[in-house]
Amino acid sequence: MLKGFRDFILRGNVVDLAVAVIIGAAFAAITNSLVTDIINPFIAAVVGKPDFSAIVWHVHLFHKAGAAGAPDANAGVIQVGKFLNNVISFLLNAAVVYFVIVLPVSKLLARLNKAEPAPPSTKTCPQCLSEIPLAAKRCKFCTEPVAV
Repeated sequence: MLKGFRDFILRGNVVDLAVAVIIGAAFAAITNSLVTDIINPFIAAVVGKPDFSAIVWHVHLFHKAGAAGAPDANAGVIQVGKFLNNVISFLLNAAVVYFVIVLPVSKLLARLNKAEPAPPSTKTCPQCLSEIPLAAKRCKFCTEPVAV
């Protein structure tokens, strides 16, 4: 029973997935810091706001009361700016993962797993120089007998 579980865990896919999840979680913190500490100051220099989180859309159709009976401050507020910040963070994550991990690994695997050239499936007729199948006994173009 435990042998099957051990074989399942030690198969390449499960271990690779576990490593990817752990590295992805750690990498998300780095990318979020990149967005908040490096990119957002540039946005603030151009736009005048430190990030997009201040962009909200107020929908005045809802007037829910809070716990104390006062109107809830967040009722009918759609946080568009926070969504934009998350989209920027996701796009940066995806770009870095692709250009730093996926692209180099795929090029390395392509270099390591170069396919051998396929064996020839045709031969040349000595009389008319046409391409004919290897198993042909006669050329289909000039009908000359050919050595097999």
